[in-house]
Order: sequence, then structure tokens, then C-alpha cells
Amino acid sequence: MALNNSYDARLVQQETAVGAGIQVLLLALLGTAIGMGPAGWLTGLAFAIATWAVLSRALHRSRLRSFGAANRVTLGRAILVGGVTALVADSFQDSPPVTLFVGLTAVALILDGVDGKVARRTGTSTPLGARFDMEVDAFLILVLSVYVSMAMGPWVLLIGGMRYVFVAAARVWPWLNAALPPSTARKTVAALQGVLLLVAGANLLPHLVNVGVAALALGLLMWSFGRDVLWLWRTSRVRQTHVERPTRELVAQ
Repeated sequence: MALNNSYDARLVQQETAVGAGIQVLLLALLGTAIGMGPAGWLTGLAFAIATWAVLSRALHRSRLRSFGAANRVTLGRAILVGGVTALVADSFQDSPPVTLFVGLTAVALILDGVDGKVARRTGTSTPLGARFDMEVDAFLILVLSVYVSMAMGPWVLLIGGMRYVFVAAARVWPWLNAALPPSTARKTVAALQGVLLLVAGANLLPHLVNVGVAALALGLLMWSFGRDVLWLWRTSRVRQTHVERPTRELVAQ
């Protein structure tokens, strides 16, 4: 039995290795197509190695016996995000072809709505899959905000950095780690971030319009995060009141 579990584990880990290999192949194709410089290559390779290492460790800890179709879709998105990351890193020297940048990003954004549906239809939804999907989304938004900020200023980085600031704040204030209720508005705002940043970054519209699009993305995100933080704070206060009330009654007795 132990041998079968070990074999299954190796099969799952092989999927991440294949993903890393495809990532390197994509970087080679991009390098051939646009003559990508060292910055793009190094950043893309660093992304591939980091994704493989983190995902392999997470799979080992979760003990999944099958990688699953939904995770394969998310891994495909991660590979595309790695390509976008390499293009953005290379853009500090030379601007990437708009069609290539838009194409890779658009496919990654479209597939964002596929992996969840696949997981639900196949009954393979897992906490690891949800976290993997969320981290890929967050990193793509961060990369796009870096790209757009080069034309509009550092304020755009707030869009990509807000989620990571929230995670860091949750280490200081644990009440931020509480589960949030499902929200269509939250999902809609999150989905719009990539689309709006891509529109602004494609630079197909007048500059002022692009600035307005990026500002809209930031405004929506601040509203969404602000609403969630307020809900978490109020919920934590209510829970604290319920805990303190019996304690005061016991002391009074």
C-alpha cells in the first residue's frame, strides 16, 4: 500500500515538473520571437522555479492522489502568467509587441473562468486548488500593475499590492483571517481588475482614458477591500462582545 501511495505522489509531482518544462519552452519561443533580453529570461526562469517549488511542496503537504483537470487548467494559466511576467521584465529595456502581450494576458484571463467550472463539474474542488487559482490571479494583477505603472506612475502599484498588504496585515491583526461570506460583487471586482489593467496597458486608447480605466480599477478594488475589512472588523467586535459578556457575568457572581 505504501508503494502505491508513493507512486501516486510521484505522478502528481511529475505534473508540476512538466509544467516547469512547458514554461521554459514558452520562454524559449518568446525569446526567439522577440529577442528577449537577460532580464526577461531570468525573471521567467525564476517564476518557473518558484512555481514548481511552491506547488510541489503544497501538493506534498496536501497529499492529493490526483492533480486533477482543474489544477491542470490553473497550471496552464500559471505558465501563461510566467510568459507575461517575462515580457513585463523585458519591457524595462524594450516594449513587448502589443499583440503578443495582449494575447497571452487575454488567454490567461479567459481561463480564469474555466478552472473553477471544471472543478465543480468534476467534483474535484479542493482548498489547494482554490488557493492555487487565487495566487495565480493575484500575481497576474501584480505584474500587470507593474507594467501599467511604467506609463502612469507608481500609484497603479496599489492595485497589485493591495492583496499582499492585506495578507501582511492579517499577520498583525488575526481577525482579518476570518472567513468572508460569498459575494458576487467581490468576485466581479476581482475579475474586472485584470481586464481593466489589460485595457490600460494595451495603450490602444488615449492616455487620459487609460488613466481613467486604471483609476476605475483602483477605486473598485478599494471599495471591495474596504467593505470586506469593515465587515471583518464588525464581526470581530461582535464575537469579542459575546466572549467578554459571560466573563464579566462570572466575575460579578
